[in-house]
Amino acid sequence: MVRITENLVRKKAEHNDLEISTLEEVSLHQQDIEKIEHLDKWCRELKILYLQSNLIPKIENVGRLKKLEYLNLALNNVEKIENLSGCESLQKLDMTVNFVGELTSIENLKDLVHFRELYLTGNPCTEYEGYREYVITTLPHLQMLDGQAVDKSERILAKQDYAELRNKIIKQQEAHRKKRVKQKQEAKLKEEKKEQKEQKEKNEKKPGFDGRWYTDINESDKKKTEDSESQVDTLEKQQKQDQEFWEEKTEFTPESRIEVHKQMEKQKARENTDKKEEEKAPRRLFADDGRPLNVNEAKVDFTLTEDEENNQFILDIAVFKHMDTSLVDVDVQTNYVKVIMKGKILQLCMTEDINADSSSAKRSQVTGHLLITMPKAKPLIKPKHIIVNKDENKENNVKEKRKTHEKLEVDKKAHKTVDIANIVSKKSDKVKAPFGSKVREAAKERPNSEDFVDDLDVPPLE
Repeated sequence: MVRITENLVRKKAEHNDLEISTLEEVSLHQQDIEKIEHLDKWCRELKILYLQSNLIPKIENVGRLKKLEYLNLALNNVEKIENLSGCESLQKLDMTVNFVGELTSIENLKDLVHFRELYLTGNPCTEYEGYREYVITTLPHLQMLDGQAVDKSERILAKQDYAELRNKIIKQQEAHRKKRVKQKQEAKLKEEKKEQKEQKEKNEKKPGFDGRWYTDINESDKKKTEDSESQVDTLEKQQKQDQEFWEEKTEFTPESRIEVHKQMEKQKARENTDKKEEEKAPRRLFADDGRPLNVNEAKVDFTLTEDEENNQFILDIAVFKHMDTSLVDVDVQTNYVKVIMKGKILQLCMTEDINADSSSAKRSQVTGHLLITMPKAKPLIKPKHIIVNKDENKENNVKEKRKTHEKLEVDKKAHKTVDIANIVSKKSDKVKAPFGSKVREAAKERPNSEDFVDDLDVPPLE
């Protein structure tokens, strides 16, 4: 049984800063509530109250709500309109799809001066002969009944035979009351039979019900197979029972509605137990010896690089572009880094210790990537390698050349006294060729040998 608690009302009062004393509107629909209580003490300022789609059998504890203007009790188990005479400001009452059979109970609304609208669609009383005429005459201030406006002429005609009409209504509701007594008895018998059947099935499951004792202790394998078979059998039985329940034809009564609700709760509980059994084991993030493991549950792309010059690790994670940054959590430890993205874990083990306090995380507004820089705890101090451009080298060389003093090489002979006699060079017989070209020398003839005899008879060579 679900009850109206203070926590439940406060949850529904978020629009009023969780204050219930000044609450003017509250919605408690589809909460499986079976009794109206506490609202007349906690929420005296209520003007609108939604209680549709519950299991409320009776209207109660609302008489102190003097400012209540609209009460919605559609889809409940109410059989009588009562305890509303204290709601002085009530203007609208919605009783759609309930079990109101006592139509004369609407006389409780007669003294409500501000009452204007009433909805009784889907109730047994709407099938009574003269239903509309009786309601219109009984409630003189009513302007709308079941979504249809009430005309003056219609009210005048209904008043003419009011006494006879009321007697007809009383007879019909008396017949309905007897019918309800019979329905309650049948529902009670059905419930007893069902309990007996369940008890019998429970007894049959116990060992020894057939008069034999099971004393075999060492047959563990046989027991396991029997347990698995029994589980399959129970599942099949449950499915069969569910199918029979939903296919069974029953009257639409408060008891059948409660029975349907119980059946739905059983199915939900069964589904929840199945889900719990199917739940995966928690993701293992550390080995037995405490060593962190590499995990990429989020299945995102990433690059981990080591910046040797700056003695740090750089982790670039391709976080989804449109994911809100509030859904990303970064945890940097000395030997691992863990990033949680919308509940999914990315954990990487580091090869060297990290300085967690000096680490930083930045996210790109363009690509959405997450960049985590993690300085090493024990950096190696190295000279920085400076790369200079060639153009700069050339300029520096030229500047250095300009800075150095250019000195002339002087011959040692230059330190001697000046030779005045050779100031003017002597004229030589040699002729120099123009433009620095080489001078052609005349060919020299080879002299004759000593034994050479010039014979004139020998003709000259041509």
